[in-house]
Amino acid sequence: MQRRAYAPAAALAAVAVLSALLGGCGGGAGADGHGQDAKPGPGGSSAGSAEPGKYHSLPEPCGYVSPATIRRMLPGVDQGDEEEAKRLLRGQAAITYDTDRRVGCRWKLETPEGTRHLTVDFERVVSYQPGISDENRARQLYARQAAEAHIAVATPSASSSPSASAGGASPSTGPAPQLRGATPAPSSPPASTAAPSGGASSASPSADPRLAPRVLDDLGDDAFVNDKLVTAGSGVHRDVTVVFRSSNVLVTIAYDQWTTDSRHVPASQDLQGKAQDLARELDAGHFGN
Repeated sequence: MQRRAYAPAAALAAVAVLSALLGGCGGGAGADGHGQDAKPGPGGSSAGSAEPGKYHSLPEPCGYVSPATIRRMLPGVDQGDEEEAKRLLRGQAAITYDTDRRVGCRWKLETPEGTRHLTVDFERVVSYQPGISDENRARQLYARQAAEAHIAVATPSASSSPSASAGGASPSTGPAPQLRGATPAPSSPPASTAAPSGGASSASPSADPRLAPRVLDDLGDDAFVNDKLVTAGSGVHRDVTVVFRSSNVLVTIAYDQWTTDSRHVPASQDLQGKAQDLARELDAGHFGN
C-alpha cells in the first residue's frame, strides 16, 4: 500500500521536470532574436513583418549606361586619343562596401571650353522596422531628399511618413516602373543672362517655370529635378540633379557643366533634357531583379 501511494507523486515530479526542460529549450531560441530572420522573405511569417521590396539586387552601374548616352552627355569625349576616350567612356565605379545595397559610377570630361561631370547612384532600400515595407522606407527617403531640395511633394500617409518611424529618427541609409516619358523641355531655350561676378552665389535657373526645380510626373513612381546656377570668382557652373524612386530603389543623377567664361552660362534646357533622357533610360531597364 505504501508503494502505491508514492508512485503517482514520483511520476508527477518526473513530468514536471520534463516540462521545465522542454519549456527552456523552446524559449531560448528566440530570447535574444538569434535564429530568426529579422527580414523574412515572402514565404516567411513574423508578427508585424512588412512586405519586402520588389528589387533584390542592383545593376553594374558603369555598364548600365550606354556608351551612346555618355557620348551625348559628354560631348567631345571621342576627340583625341582613342585609349583615353575608351577610359573616359568606361567611367569610374564608386567605392561601396555592399554592392547589393548601393552602387554608383562617375564620368568626367575636361575640354578647353570647360568641364562636365556625370554621376549615377543607385540605392536599394531595405526596411528593418516592423510594419514599414521596403517601398515605404524608400518613399520616406525620397520625400526627405525632395524636402532638402525645396521641392513640394504630396504629404506621405501617417504609416509611411518619417515622423511615424521610431521616435522620428532618420530612416536607414516601390510595382515595376512604367516608362511614361519625362516632362518635356521647351522647344527653344529662354535667353540666358550673364552670370554675376564676385563671390560664390547661386540662382534659380530661369524665369521659365518649365525649367524651374519641380516634380516630374512621368518618371518612376516619384521623381523631381533640381537646377542650380553657381558662380565662384570668374567661373560659373550649373548643377542639375534628377532623383527618382522605383519601388524600393532610389536613383540619383548628378550632371553639371563648368566654364571659366561667365559670358556663356550653361543652359538649363541642355543639361535638364539630357539628365532626364538618362533617367528614362535607367528606369526602362528595371535594374535587373
